Amino acid sequence: MAKFLLALQEGGGDTPPLVSVAGALVAAGHEVTALADPVLRPEVERAGVTYRPWETAHARTTFAAHEDFARDWEPRTPLGKFRRFRDHMAFGPATEYARDMKAEIERDRPDVVIATAIGFGAAAGAEATGVPLVSVLTTIYVIAGTGAVPYGAGLMPPGGVLGRAGHAALDRVALRLWGTGATDLNRARTAVGLGPVDHPFDQVHAADRFLVLTSQSFDFPVPRPPANVRFVGPRLGDPEWAGDWSPPPGDDPLVLVGLSSTYMAQEDLFRRIAEALGRLPVRGLITLGPAVEVPDLDPPPNVTVVRSAPHAQALEHASVAISHGGHGTTVKALAAGVPTLVLPLGRDQPDVGARVEHSGAGLRLKQSAKPAAIAAAVADLLEDPRYREAAGRMAAAIGRDTATDMAVAELEAVAQDSKGATP
Repeated sequence: MAKFLLALQEGGGDTPPLVSVAGALVAAGHEVTALADPVLRPEVERAGVTYRPWETAHARTTFAAHEDFARDWEPRTPLGKFRRFRDHMAFGPATEYARDMKAEIERDRPDVVIATAIGFGAAAGAEATGVPLVSVLTTIYVIAGTGAVPYGAGLMPPGGVLGRAGHAALDRVALRLWGTGATDLNRARTAVGLGPVDHPFDQVHAADRFLVLTSQSFDFPVPRPPANVRFVGPRLGDPEWAGDWSPPPGDDPLVLVGLSSTYMAQEDLFRRIAEALGRLPVRGLITLGPAVEVPDLDPPPNVTVVRSAPHAQALEHASVAISHGGHGTTVKALAAGVPTLVLPLGRDQPDVGARVEHSGAGLRLKQSAKPAAIAAAVADLLEDPRYREAAGRMAAAIGRDTATDMAVAELEAVAQDSKGATP
């Protein structure tokens, strides 16, 4: 048995896969504690994980939009959105996370610490204690400086000399942007007794492992992956709040809709999707999620609106999925062989949408798409068998990647090395 400590911030799609990994470690006989936001306590404890609250760091008590720290739906430009994320999530509060993490490690001395890829403060706290660190990325691989397709713009892999040069230029810009977080990160590192880093990704690349929770068959190739990177396949379970569900009556094709478990100002997109589905001979199932209220949605008769539903179960009945391009929602649809329409709202979602389109398993539209365009795309996905065939190929690849729990195997290997190094 090994002891693991998970640093967990409520981050929408980050939470279910991380809790899934923690629960799998518990099922394998290990002891797992999660330093987590209070709103996540029920989900953490349902997985058999011991809950501990953050002492001084930002912590959410509800899923409501007013408790969102980044509020990245407010800025109008990509740069403004990045600055909000940098200052309110990744780097601004890093000192508090680092101190809380260091104190918890010194209190309970785990064998391995697990932190999200954006948990820069928590990672610094782990490094300060010398306990092995495993960083986890719960989406596709988008780390700048590695040759990965640049983050956030929804680009396809480059073609030709000009395409590669353009991607390289964007990669340099991304590295500089992420580098602007170094001042806050180094302040956190100093607070826990560490020296500075030249770039925040120097800390990322120093982790004992960097686990990517997606299928390598879905992602684009990474030309220069750091030595600590492992693709370990996605997690396909549903969050604790998903609840129960039964299919709406009828025989028409089921179209499942989900647009992020966090607030992203998606009310109008829900309205346009509902209107689009009302034009088609389908059964629409719209799942709002825990953070969104759309009081005037007024769905057509063939569209059912619910707060939540277990997507993995609903996808067993679905013919098409419509999403914002969140990795968790998207990869579950593909794992079920369901063609997908992606309307990205921000963050990594344009990049996930690009991979869906590149795989042939779906389509993507701008999030401003009109109901007529959405209806036409759904009809295309329903009528053209090539989308379902491509989704079936992705399902087979994801099935191979999830046949064994590679994430748990990697974590156990780090724990074994840690124990072997203990005097």
